[in-house]
Order: sequence, then structure tokens, then C-alpha cells
Amino acid sequence: MRLTRREFCQSTAFVALATAAGLSVLPSLTDQALAAEGAAVSETELMAPGALPDMAIGDPKASVTVIEYASMTCPHCAHFQETTYPDIKKKYIDTGKVRYIFREFPLDNLAAAVFMLARCNADTNAEKYFSFVDVMFRQQRTWAVEKPLDPLLTLSKQAGFTKETFDACLSNQKILDGIEAMRQRAVDKFKVNSTPSFFINGKLYSGAMTTDEMSKVIDPLIKS
Repeated sequence: MRLTRREFCQSTAFVALATAAGLSVLPSLTDQALAAEGAAVSETELMAPGALPDMAIGDPKASVTVIEYASMTCPHCAHFQETTYPDIKKKYIDTGKVRYIFREFPLDNLAAAVFMLARCNADTNAEKYFSFVDVMFRQQRTWAVEKPLDPLLTLSKQAGFTKETFDACLSNQKILDGIEAMRQRAVDKFKVNSTPSFFINGKLYSGAMTTDEMSKVIDPLIKS
């Protein structure tokens, strides 16, 4: 079922936002899902083009590829962004050791709306995309509220949006459909069911990993 701007703009609570058009909050982890931790998927399929271009930074030839699936309304994702990602970027991405890909996995309609704004702000510029996402995660408490549109507009204007371009972005059904297709593909093909989830060279790790936890996985994979 397609999600429309009218549906998520008329909703006020997260549950209403999530159920208004079928972009449901995913169920909690089951024992079977927990058992899949560290399971590998086909890297060829994992890296296949999706409905929207991947947003990636780092050396495309790096020996390690990290793919993060996240939701903008996920507090664990925001915590990872603030506490772990800066260290990973400095230690691995900026030094050419890791290629980092960020993929949208909205758990509710509000998260989908913020991802739409990130896509509109960046177009194909990954650096602008990552910068916008970073600001939104750090300001999550200001816009993840009962009435989110006004604070979202305020923050978006700081990134260069006008009221007109803000409204136009949130009316872009093509981007919204692409984000939903990415989420659904992750569920169907890669068994992602929580955020944040990471694939490190094709192996799944769930939860907001610390720098040490992520380093223990990455370091043995780096080719000297």
C-alpha cells in the first residue's frame, strides 16, 4: 500500500503515522531472528542496485564494506550516530579502509518523511546526504514529537529548503516508493527486522555496536 503525504501529515502520533498507510513498525526480534546474528547473505545480491541509488562514502575499492540499515526515529540509531560512527569514520572510512553505505529502513511514516528530505537535500551528493542525516539524528528529540512538521521545516530551512521545496519533497511519491521498496527488500531478501542493523562484508550484526565491537569485526577483514 502506498503512503501519501496527506496520510502522514494528518497523523500526529507515531502509531498513527506508522499505520496510516501500511508502513508498519516491525515486530520485535524473535529467537529465530536472534539466531541469525552473524549469518551471511550473498554479497552479490546485497550489493545489487536497489530502487534508489546507494548513499556511500569511503574508497569504493576498500577491502571492507559496511552497510547500515537505520530508521530516523530509532533512538538506538541516533545513539550509534553520535557515539560510534564518528570514530568509525575517522579510523576506517577517512583512511580508505572501509566503504560505508547507509540504507533507509523507516520504522514509521515520520522516519520515511525525514529520509525523503535527506534524499531531496542531497540529490546524488552522498556527503550532503550524510551531513543531513547526521544533523537530524543529533536533533532527533526536537522533531520526533507529536507534531513534527514545524520543527522539521525549521531544521530543513537550515539546510537550504524553503517552505515550497519542503512541501514538494514530502509530496514526491517516487522517492517515497523507493524508500519503501528498499525497506521491503531488506526484510524479504536479507531478513533485516530491527535497527540499526549492519552487514559487514555480507555478515549481519544487529544493534548499536560500540567502536570496539565493530573494530573486532572489521580489523581481521582489512587487507594490508
